[in-house]
Amino acid sequence: MTPYARDVITFLIRALIFLVSAALGLIAADLILPGFHIEWSSWWGFVLAIVIFALLQSVLAPWILKITRRHAPALLGGIGIVSTFIALLIVVLIPGAGLGISDLLAWVLGPIIVWLVTALATWLLPAVFLKKQVEARRD
Repeated sequence: MTPYARDVITFLIRALIFLVSAALGLIAADLILPGFHIEWSSWWGFVLAIVIFALLQSVLAPWILKITRRHAPALLGGIGIVSTFIALLIVVLIPGAGLGISDLLAWVLGPIIVWLVTALATWLLPAVFLKKQVEARRD
């Protein structure tokens, strides 16, 4: 396998892991918070919400980190939650995106739950994929 092909495969696996972790975070918030709801009747809307949320997270987190580092270094620890909140806000405002947040508690706790589950999934899923690859090579 060429180094380029390996890089492409690695990129695709990381993108898939990020999308799966975003889906898990949104589903967890939907299950835990009454005011946080996924429109399950339209599966396409949920897929759209996952993709938009994941893309926004990948763009917003580094951008907010750069701004915070420059103007408010004391807030650096909250970058993930802030970028999650902004990404959720944008996804909710997009018509047909399949995600709705209807009360204050869901707006406060939703980003925390989504961020926590997404962070854990992003950390744990590569270990699962790598474990399967190592076992496959052994066989």
